[in-house]
Formats: sequence, structure tokens, C-alpha cells
Amino acid sequence: MKLKKGDKVIVIAGKNRGTAGTISLAFPKKNRVLIDGINLVKRHRRPSAQNRKGQIVDKPMSIHISNVMLADPKGGKPTRIRIERKEGARVRVAVKSGQEIK
Repeated sequence: MKLKKGDKVIVIAGKNRGTAGTISLAFPKKNRVLIDGINLVKRHRRPSAQNRKGQIVDKPMSIHISNVMLADPKGGKPTRIRIERKEGARVRVAVKSGQEIK
């Protein structure tokens, strides 16, 4: 999986298409990512001893990585990622601008 926690991504498919955010969690085995404030769903929470009131809470759900693309560090538009070797280290490079991704 070429995306990881902390990457700035743009959603390219689904109900949140065109929105940008930062990956807060990555699930490599499931090929999914969790993005802050994107793909929110409503969850009903029951009243309990700690929480006296029942309420409806917005919860972010994961998105498949095929529906997001990394934002280009130079222009901010979606770009693919290429893996290169520099001095024996694995480096991610944006295909559009050729800039290295930290």
C-alpha cells in the first residue's frame, strides 16, 4: 500500500468526491484508509450509566484506497505515486511533479 498515515489525499469517487483530508488511520490488510471529517455516518448511541442521554453521533468510516489519490505536494491536485530507490532507501515520488513525498 503506497498511502500511509499523515498523507494529504483527495477523494476521487463516492459521495465525498473532490474533498481533501489527511489520513488518520491506515488498514493495509483491508486496503482501506480513515480520513478526518470525510465519509461520516450517523450512529445511534444508547443511554448508559456514564452517558445519561442517548444521542446521534457522526462517526468517520473507512474508504477503499482505490477511491483516494495522494495530493501533489507542488500543485495540490491528485497524482499517482512512483517508488524509487535513492542511496538504497525506498522513496515515494509524485508522478505529476516528480517531487519527493515525505
